[in-house]
Amino acid sequence: MEATELDLINRLTSSHDELRHLVGKHQDYERDLMRLERIRYPAEGERREINRIKRLKLRGKDRIQVIIAKHREA
Repeated sequence: MEATELDLINRLTSSHDELRHLVGKHQDYERDLMRLERIRYPAEGERREINRIKRLKLRGKDRIQVIIAKHREA
């Protein structure tokens, strides 16, 4: 994300509940992903979990982008 997007997100999170929730979940997913990706030889279940978290993280980021775009238009 660009610095201007991060600034906008920081300003909006205080008044936008959904955005605040999405940013928090995105950070949680990032932390979980970093932990799992440190495993040198992940088991099948761990690989599935990595892929699941990546999908959730991407879905959340897409929603964040939609919210940001709406606020830019306004």
